[in-house]
Amino acid sequence: MQLGFSINEILALVTLGTGACWVAWKVKTRRMGPVPEKKPLWVAFGSELFVIVALMFTCRVAVADWPKVPSGSMEPTLRVGDYLLVNHLAYGPRLPFTNTAIEFGQPQRGDVVVFRYPLDVSQFYVKRLIGLPGDVVVFQDGAVSLNGAPFDVQLVSEGNEPTVAPEDRGQWLLHETVGGDEGQTSSHTIKVNPFIQGRAPVDGMGENCKVRRPGAWQCTVPPGEYLMLGDNRDNSADSRVWGFLPKEQVYGKAVRVLFNLADMSRAWKPL
Repeated sequence: MQLGFSINEILALVTLGTGACWVAWKVKTRRMGPVPEKKPLWVAFGSELFVIVALMFTCRVAVADWPKVPSGSMEPTLRVGDYLLVNHLAYGPRLPFTNTAIEFGQPQRGDVVVFRYPLDVSQFYVKRLIGLPGDVVVFQDGAVSLNGAPFDVQLVSEGNEPTVAPEDRGQWLLHETVGGDEGQTSSHTIKVNPFIQGRAPVDGMGENCKVRRPGAWQCTVPPGEYLMLGDNRDNSADSRVWGFLPKEQVYGKAVRVLFNLADMSRAWKPL
């Protein structure tokens, strides 16, 4: 089992440390009688911070989180510098230092999922969930279809309009609708480099995939795992690079952009 060590684990350790100081101070004051006016330094910076740190830790683990997007792998849906509202109650919180979850729900196709990077679980990644266990995912020139359904992709922009964001210039923006065999569909906008169109190597998914040609492959998602792709299809280190995502590494569902200090118009944007 891989153990993650990130901000949540740091908060857990600080909570334990300040909690120990709080208990020690309570025990000591009961024995000494009147509480002295001048408290020791370890009380001021230990036990008195316990409640604040514990509340922060509880909110991040059990309710919501607010990570920052560091790269453009999910453009145009997410931009560099976006702070995300991550709902832990969508799937259930995971306990620090472990992958143990209290499950409230299951990830669905099209969800923007925050998860521990399988090759280094101290890092958190965000990608779109494309394939559930058992799904047959067909990838062709940047777009995907599921379980034999036809491709449903419409060109939104060729990236040369004056209103296009600078990071999208020269890129195709496509509206993609992906449907499953039980009628669930996901519609979102993806970005494709017209000079690449998904022709990057598929190295991570092994024997579960068949490559017909560069930029065209088919994969069957194994049990207990998910196929994750970035919306920026030609600039994303996703399942094509590091393989399928184990279920136990799922951390939460990104539901909104809280804000972006470089572009406050993105505040509270739903995903």
